[in-house]
Amino acid sequence: MELDRKTLGRSQLKLSLLGFGGTGLGNMYVAMSERSVVDTLSAAYAAGIRYYDTAPLYGHGLSELRLGSGLRMFSDPGVIVSSKVGWRLRPAFGKPTEAGLFRDITAFTRFNDYSYDGAMRSFEDSLNRLGRDRIDILLIHDVDRRNQGERFPEVFRQAMAGAYKAVLSLREQGVVKAIGCGLNDWEACQAFAEAGDFDCFLLAGRYTLLEQESLKSFLPLCGKRGIGIILGGPYNSGILASGAVKDAWFNYAPATAQVLAKVAAIEKVCAAHSIALKAAALQFPLHHPSVTSVIPGISNAAELNENLRMLRTPIPAELWRELKSAGLMDAKAPTP
Repeated sequence: MELDRKTLGRSQLKLSLLGFGGTGLGNMYVAMSERSVVDTLSAAYAAGIRYYDTAPLYGHGLSELRLGSGLRMFSDPGVIVSSKVGWRLRPAFGKPTEAGLFRDITAFTRFNDYSYDGAMRSFEDSLNRLGRDRIDILLIHDVDRRNQGERFPEVFRQAMAGAYKAVLSLREQGVVKAIGCGLNDWEACQAFAEAGDFDCFLLAGRYTLLEQESLKSFLPLCGKRGIGIILGGPYNSGILASGAVKDAWFNYAPATAQVLAKVAAIEKVCAAHSIALKAAALQFPLHHPSVTSVIPGISNAAELNENLRMLRTPIPAELWRELKSAGLMDAKAPTP
């Protein structure tokens, strides 16, 4: 069984509409057992998922190690893998490692390196962890204001002078098939799109059922240039899956009262049409012509099967129209 596929922008890569976000393999929020990793990856492949995203940051190498082992079970040359440069790892030698959102990580510590040589070394290290001789999509990771703060302009220049030239060279050599950035801010994506020659962007959130500001200028620019979008975080790090409940998370932090109120209003419209909020959230980004795949983080087979069910839920066009008329969705957002 396979899911429908869509071509990633102007590249020749065809990604499954639902991809596999590798944050869960890095023990984000909760630790996965090795048995659960095998079961979840096996279920994903059996369900037709043929696109898998990972990064050195996720579990400090753990996600790449686990994904590489899982992909060897399938030995399918049609599987597409993306990983990232910008975060590098070094042995901790007994010192505490900064886990952040990740649990039970490897004995490696992380550091940013957006230099040319750093990106090349990161790419080689990722190949070693994955146990592969290729990575199809290579992304520059976390050069945005959420991660870099006031240093963003300086780090942006470093990345364009170093990491960008590295990934561009790898694409020119045919070692990777598409290059882009994996970022949390659409404004940063637009800055890179205007400064370089990118095939795609992995945008974490920022074009979801809850927020569509990227429609102002970034997504139209992608349409003009044939740039593909992989949409990570379609649930806005939790709230569009859980709903407006106490302690709901939005953008990796507790949701504000304003966000909770808007989600509650969206939920009410969905309930009137007997549609789960989660189904509407997962399907919404895919209606935009530039969005190729959505990749929620997956921590177990039950979550995977739930996402598949949400993806296949028929949603009446009236639901989208009602959200727009109520001012809960940008009127310019593409919908059926």
